[in-house]
Amino acid sequence: MRSTSLAVLGVALSVALLACKPLDKETGKPVDGSGDDKPAVAAKGGLKTEKEQVSYVIGMQIGDSLKTAKDEVDLDTLFKAVRATIDGKDPLLTQEEAMQVMQDFSMRMQARQMAEIQESGRKNAEEGEKFLAENAGKPDVQTTASGLQYQALTEGSGAKPKAGDTVRVHYKGTLLDGETFDDSYARGEPVEFALAQVVPGWQEGLQLMPVGSKYRLWIPGKLGYGEQGTPGGPIGPNATLVFEVELLDIVNAAE
Repeated sequence: MRSTSLAVLGVALSVALLACKPLDKETGKPVDGSGDDKPAVAAKGGLKTEKEQVSYVIGMQIGDSLKTAKDEVDLDTLFKAVRATIDGKDPLLTQEEAMQVMQDFSMRMQARQMAEIQESGRKNAEEGEKFLAENAGKPDVQTTASGLQYQALTEGSGAKPKAGDTVRVHYKGTLLDGETFDDSYARGEPVEFALAQVVPGWQEGLQLMPVGSKYRLWIPGKLGYGEQGTPGGPIGPNATLVFEVELLDIVNAAE
């Protein structure tokens, strides 16, 4: 849950309203739009007036900001508060009470999110362990002491990179269910990076590969993105990853 969404909602609305006001041609400042000379607008989506269209756009922005909290928000009460605030009525909650409500809510959402991450990590770890145990028995699959598994698809004849080297590679990364989360082939250009900048499974796997090789790597969560995964996705906590990696060159060998 983006805990700052509700806090900045009032500012966002003010900015949206300001942005939607017409500007005076001479001063460049917003005009209040009063009078009978309001510009005519073309109907859009069944909304015939500028007021309706602007109101709908602001509603879209509010709705988008509340998507992640949709199950926690009572829309009738929300609109009641909006109407009362616009009409200048006294709020039902003091500023102190409102702050306390949102602090408690934020803490509850964080606790729930943490519990969900832990449960997802547990399931991913169990799934990865089961997969790797079965995969280890397949032909040509090698398992290192760290738990990394690899299979040589094409064996090159060049030098092997060292820990401090920078390499150029093509690769495709997938989850165990086959979902692709990164693909340099699809982007049409290889990637260069220092081995020290990538996850431990990549560091170890690439040092096994002579230049010109193409390997398949199975990287357990502890050698990948660990208990955190990649916040916001697509790699979950403790997820086992599958990479097809083609080592094209060592572009900057460490001395």
